Amino acid sequence: MQQDEVAARVRQVIDAAGVSAREFARRIVIDPSKLSRSLNGTRRFTAAELARIADIGAVDVGWLLGPAAGAAAGADAVGRAASGAAATPSPGRSASASRPPVPSPEGGRPLQIVRETVRLIAERGFHAVRVADIAAACHTSTAAIHYHFPGRDELLEAAVRWCMDEDTRRRADATAGTRHTGDELRLLIELQTPRTEQQRRQWCVWLDLWAEAARSTTVGRLHVEYYRQWRGTVADVIRRGVEQGVFRPVDADGAALALTALIDGLASQVLATEPGGRDDGVAGTGAQAMHDALIAHVDACLTAPTAD
Repeated sequence: MQQDEVAARVRQVIDAAGVSAREFARRIVIDPSKLSRSLNGTRRFTAAELARIADIGAVDVGWLLGPAAGAAAGADAVGRAASGAAATPSPGRSASASRPPVPSPEGGRPLQIVRETVRLIAERGFHAVRVADIAAACHTSTAAIHYHFPGRDELLEAAVRWCMDEDTRRRADATAGTRHTGDELRLLIELQTPRTEQQRRQWCVWLDLWAEAARSTTVGRLHVEYYRQWRGTVADVIRRGVEQGVFRPVDADGAALALTALIDGLASQVLATEPGGRDDGVAGTGAQAMHDALIAHVDACLTAPTAD
């Protein structure tokens, strides 16, 4: 009853925002599959998710959760969100933090620009990429770049968001329909193993983001959002695995944090190794060695022992 009502009100917020469910899932930092299950009534929204939905939609959490008596006030708030009325920033919140996020490009020239930006970031790093470089890579002018993206910051933010969306989409596609949580976790590990040029390029962008995150820039905040989303996904898989008896009764959040740290550490070693290098401990750490180490960690620390 209440769960269906909450889902219906969240749908109102999504409709008022004028974005797709996938884009809204990215804005509230959850996997699209989780949002879909919550809207369909097979999963409950967490308190943190509802707080982010209320913040993004400029509505009251009490309206999302509360009785019908609060619907009128909530409807007014949704209407204000739809008409673009600005919410009052909370104390200490900067104007840049409250500006609308730069959306990911759907196609055409903007998508080409963003893809070339990602390639250049992976090759040179954030601070070495100029708008002129991006224009040259796209065989166009800087004026054409600025037509789609007002400034360099907006362009870099769009590039990071595109990387986040692509990673989220690949995770959702790869794990769709997977019923065994052990298989689901192994699929997630495989997706994080930088075997292909595309995976290596995306990891180069993530590694560059770590330094940005320490400076609390807009791009750095996106990095924090991404990791919160990723750890939440892994923790959800582990939590379901514990319930199914596939995994040991561990703290899912702590296990997700430990696995993420191991993935990051090993990936940085793989990126420092020439593609196709030997996994012999001398030439460096290869992708297969990283994958084997992660699977060994899961088997040793998470997988429930089988009865003899």
